[in-house]
Amino acid sequence: MKPHKTNAARLLDNAGIPYELTPYSVDESNLSAEHLAEQLGPDGERVFKTLVLRGDNGHFVCVIPVGTLLDFKRAAAVAGAKRAELLPLRDLQKITGYVRGGCSPLAMKKPFPTWLDETALLFDDIFVSAGQRGLQLRVNPVDLARAAGAGFAALIR
Repeated sequence: MKPHKTNAARLLDNAGIPYELTPYSVDESNLSAEHLAEQLGPDGERVFKTLVLRGDNGHFVCVIPVGTLLDFKRAAAVAGAKRAELLPLRDLQKITGYVRGGCSPLAMKKPFPTWLDETALLFDDIFVSAGQRGLQLRVNPVDLARAAGAGFAALIR
């Protein structure tokens, strides 16, 4: 069965950016990106998770490899903020339009400053959420950055 297109996939279509939709099975008791990476096997090292942060100057987005930890000081610095914290989960859908486990760096309710960890450039393609649980986008990181209006930065510890 062919997965249906999400707003994130349509955004890539409109930009003429090639991608692949990759479905996976959702475990509602474990929505972690690490669990998803395990399902993808060897491709799991190319799974990146989308984190939405709240800085003292507004919201911004960081996309980092699964299994790594965000360096909040670095993230705040690239966003031009003095400090930053993760957006509380209770606010995620209201701010982005996405739920936990289905937050894409593309096609949020409104565009936010976005950075991809520079390690994404080590791969020809990476996986990010397609905007719903159970569906990933496999896309070139440079193309993803172009579509998201994102930059690359050292974001992890």
